[in-house]
Amino acid sequence: MAALARMPVTSRVVAAVGLLLAAAGVGLAVQALAGVTQRIWLGAWPRPFEPVRRRLVARRFRRWHQEVARRRELERSHPGESRTRDQQSRINAAADRINRLALAEPARPTWMGDRIQAVEQVALHRSGLDLAFAWPRLWLVLPDTVRGEITTAHAGFARAAAIGSWAWPYLFLGAVWWPAALVGAVIGTTGWARARAAVSDLSALSEAAVDLHARTLATALGVSADATGPITIAEGERITALVRKGR
Repeated sequence: MAALARMPVTSRVVAAVGLLLAAAGVGLAVQALAGVTQRIWLGAWPRPFEPVRRRLVARRFRRWHQEVARRRELERSHPGESRTRDQQSRINAAADRINRLALAEPARPTWMGDRIQAVEQVALHRSGLDLAFAWPRLWLVLPDTVRGEITTAHAGFARAAAIGSWAWPYLFLGAVWWPAALVGAVIGTTGWARARAAVSDLSALSEAAVDLHARTLATALGVSADATGPITIAEGERITALVRKGR
């Protein structure tokens, strides 16, 4: 600071402008990295990381099926008609372990990626809907309140990614000044934790939207005249065929 005070006014102005430009540049870089952060968290990794991605997916896949097998063994060992409260509690605990890992068969290397993937899998296997094509149509018939809730959850994920992305410059600085790496780790962990909460909300709300409003889409497309109740797999498959248009 003393050296800065001894500098000529012009030099100080130039230094201040330089610092502002550098800060703006870092801010723009962090904004650009937010998309990278989201892709990492959601398991959409580039091709060079494909071997690592496959290994992580395989590990999550094995763990999930092991937990499913344990639950099924408990259910076979304790039939429903003679099941005690303690036995049911153990079965429920086994189900909780499965759901904490993934809500459907793992297909992504990360928890957040599998949470989003599960919405698509459940919609396809339980309702016959291919959300890659059906979701834009469903979105248009959702009530404003539902769309608002989903938009809020999505915005929460975007904010978490923006926070987490500030970890990158601190981690890079940590290569020459180790305390910066600690700051980066704290920032990254904070963003990651908030992102998990946002993805949990987003996936739950999206699945609920399919459950509660796919019937509205079926009616709008002329697939069914029924006004209430969840759609059947046959109806979902007809919707999928219509919206895919042979693609």
